[in-house]
Amino acid sequence: MHYVRVRRIGHRPVTLVLVAVSALALSGCSIPTTGADTDADATSTEYPIAQTELPSTAAVGNCGPNSDATVKKGTLTIATDSPAYEPWFSDDDPANGEGFEGAVAKAVYEKLGYRAGQVEFVRVPWGEAMAPGPKNFDFDINQFTIVGERRDAVDFSSPYYAVAQSIVAMTGTPAASARNLNDLVPYRLGAQRGSTSLLAVTGSIHPVQPPVEFDTTDAAKAALAAGTIDALVVDIPTGFQITAADLPKSTLVGQFPRPNSVTEFFGLLLEKGSPMTPCASAAVDSLYADGTLDLLAQTWLVDTGDAPFLE
Repeated sequence: MHYVRVRRIGHRPVTLVLVAVSALALSGCSIPTTGADTDADATSTEYPIAQTELPSTAAVGNCGPNSDATVKKGTLTIATDSPAYEPWFSDDDPANGEGFEGAVAKAVYEKLGYRAGQVEFVRVPWGEAMAPGPKNFDFDINQFTIVGERRDAVDFSSPYYAVAQSIVAMTGTPAASARNLNDLVPYRLGAQRGSTSLLAVTGSIHPVQPPVEFDTTDAAKAALAAGTIDALVVDIPTGFQITAADLPKSTLVGQFPRPNSVTEFFGLLLEKGSPMTPCASAAVDSLYADGTLDLLAQTWLVDTGDAPFLE
């Protein structure tokens, strides 16, 4: 694992976590598709993530500007949601190459042989991107968790980031004093609709009240601030972003233990059967091998600090 404290938002440091993806994701290694999903037994200490089999990095050359692999000839179309949140992107501008995922997107398209003028960024809602059917983009980068059941609808690249879930509550509220997952059972919990965060609520915490589902993180944050929900479940980098910059009166209660059934592995999302899938995996694989992804994580993501594990 690599932990570094370097990224600031405004004048305040934001504390984030990087959990390095297993060395099995490096070139020449592959992890078989298992058909796993996040409804796995929460008591399990293993999480059989379904990975795209990693091709040779030579596949990168098959999807460049002169190929027929892209939805628009000669142009690589990259999608993400709107808004594009910190710390994944910067200033809601996916094209500026800043923020962790903004920088990863740039590194991937450069690895594939594209220049900035040959790349187009589009906005696609998270749920729409995840739905089956034709896509108007070549790949989407938006904290998509690689789980087996989603492979019926879309393809994923090899993973570029691994991260756990966290709990955010307003400072001074009863939920903020939780010391383990069982302490959260009585509270009204919320998460984004269709997300691994929501599955973490239902699969690991089993709250008395059904979790509240939100279409966007902004709606979930507003509900937390208004007291409509007692606590919010989000990935840990987003949790630290919320507490440091978005809702200063909130606190990160803790993070889920790792490894477990709610550890996330993020991958690029592509249309099912896309000719770009092996190229995207090869590009990500190369970026691990040459140290680029580690450097980008050190630049944009920071140490967990004192975030406790909620057993």
